Amino acid sequence: MIILGVDPGTLITGYGVIEVTKGRCRVLEYDVVKNRSNRSMPLRLKAIYSTLCDVINRHHPDEFAIETAFYGKNAQSALKIGHARGVSILAAVNHEIPSTEYSPREVKKAVVGNGAASKEQVQAMIKSMLQLRQAPKFFDATDALAVALCHSHRYGRPGGSSRSRSRSRFRSDLWSEYVRKHPERVLVSR
Repeated sequence: MIILGVDPGTLITGYGVIEVTKGRCRVLEYDVVKNRSNRSMPLRLKAIYSTLCDVINRHHPDEFAIETAFYGKNAQSALKIGHARGVSILAAVNHEIPSTEYSPREVKKAVVGNGAASKEQVQAMIKSMLQLRQAPKFFDATDALAVALCHSHRYGRPGGSSRSRSRSRFRSDLWSEYVRKHPERVLVSR
């Protein structure tokens, strides 16, 4: 199974492609889409979408995994990440690749064993687990490989595709979990 993992951002979007065969993972490619801050948002989003489509056409992944947006205090940042997530997911959907989302905490726990692990800890574990000669230059690429590895742990076990599981998880599970944990952040219209 080939998995494309994405760590979305409008300035830097990381991506990583791994192949899982008989429980062993092999890195096929990783890099980042790096946008300049003075570039317009539509052009940034086009660069992300185009690059991910090129990666998909090169590797033909069976699965797509993406990190969910971090819900912080800055609404503008969350919106921008949402844009990057949207075009990333669109690239996968347009190529009919099943998509699954993972929270940053879930990814860290799967890779490091600690949901509050630092970027450096994730990078060290990815380098070790995937037997990379050197760590990726950008944490965003490391995080994307971690997302793909997290997905391989969750759904990459023998026994078939995760198509039906990933669709249901993509639709509502994460949102329901977020609403349950943060009812004070949900606006109810009257």
